[in-house]
This record gives sequence, C-alpha cells and structure tokens, in this order.
Amino acid sequence: MPTEQEVYNQHAEQYERLIRREDYHNHILRAVEQICPLKGLDVIDLGAGTGRVTRILAPHVGTIKAYDTSAHMLSKAQASLHAMGVSNWQAGVADHRQVPVPDASADLVISGWSFCYLAVWGGETWREELEAGYKEVLRILRPGGFFILLETLGTGQESPNPPEHLAGYYAWLAEKGFQSTWIRTDYRFNSLAEAAELCTFFFGETLGREVSRNKWIILPECTGVWWQKK
Repeated sequence: MPTEQEVYNQHAEQYERLIRREDYHNHILRAVEQICPLKGLDVIDLGAGTGRVTRILAPHVGTIKAYDTSAHMLSKAQASLHAMGVSNWQAGVADHRQVPVPDASADLVISGWSFCYLAVWGGETWREELEAGYKEVLRILRPGGFFILLETLGTGQESPNPPEHLAGYYAWLAEKGFQSTWIRTDYRFNSLAEAAELCTFFFGETLGREVSRNKWIILPECTGVWWQKK
C-alpha cells in the first residue's frame, strides 16, 4: 500500500479507478446545489486531484478552475475534462494557501477530501496551516460567496464514524462556525475482485480483507459536507 503522498504523486491512474466508483447515487451534486445553486457561478476547486469534483460541477457552472499541488494528478483531470467536451475550465498547480487568482474572483470555493491535509500534514503548526488556507479562501471569495468542504466520515461505515486523526480538524471547522450535514457516497465496484484490489490499494489491507469477507461490491461510505457563506 503506497502512502497518500505517493498515491497523489505517482498513482493517478489507480486512484482514478477508485474514485470513479464512489457516489454512484450522485448525492454530491444534489448536496452542493442545496447549499449553493450553481448556474452561472465562477468556481474554484482546491485539491482537484484527478478531477472528481470538477467533473461533477463543470456542466452546471459558468466557469471552474481546478488546482492541485500534484501535476501528476492534474494531468488525469485535464484528460478527462477534455474527453467530456466541456470548455469552461482551467487547471493549474497551486497550494491551498497560495491560489493564483485575483481577490474576490469566485462565487464558490470547493475542496473535496483535500483541505484536511493542511492539518494532517501540518505537523505541530497544523492550526496555522489551516488558518493560512482559510484566509486564502476568504481572499478569493466574493461577498456572499460560499466555501464548501467534503471530507470522509467513515469508509465501510453505514453511519458517520469520523476517523480519529481528523478529530482536531473537524473541531476547528466547528470553531469557525461552519454548518454541516452528511451524505452517503457509497462505492459500487464492477466485481468483488476489483473492490478488494482498489480498497487495499488506497485504504489498506485491513479494509481490503473486510471487503472480501463482507462481499462488498457496494462499499458504504459516509461523507461530511461543511459550508460557510462569506
């Protein structure tokens, strides 16, 4: 099992295979639109990876800019967006704390399964890293714009069971006054063999064995949705 950093820098193809299986009920789009109607918006997707959230939103918004620190992941995102035939997007390498766009240039900033890494990889200064990212989001949002975060609340879980290593981050979001809800974003795999392979690849051998034991072609996943209006 590669580390998360290794996945994002070296294994875009396999990661893309995994995330293509998630949210087969399309709950993410409905959850975002309930918070912030998308038509005509200028959107920035932070930590876009291989383009999961960008692909969901691009057909429904005015413009969308996808940023990630990994050019390896973004190359996959760009290829898939070209294949969709949409033309309202741009992509570039950037950190959450330094986004190359003007002040007040976005109606919506969204980050899926990525903003948390400011805390997870932030070491002893994790709060300062989160504050720097949050300050940057406020800089680029227009008045009345929304900041939406998607993060895991438990893989292989039928109801929210947040990972312990994200407890401090989730407490920080509460301190900042974010509203929140949760949705199911279950994975649906083509076969049990594929489910075991891809879950072992990203989540580790323990979950891979559990998938095989439970014959989880459909793997339950709980996803938290946090949002705040500027």
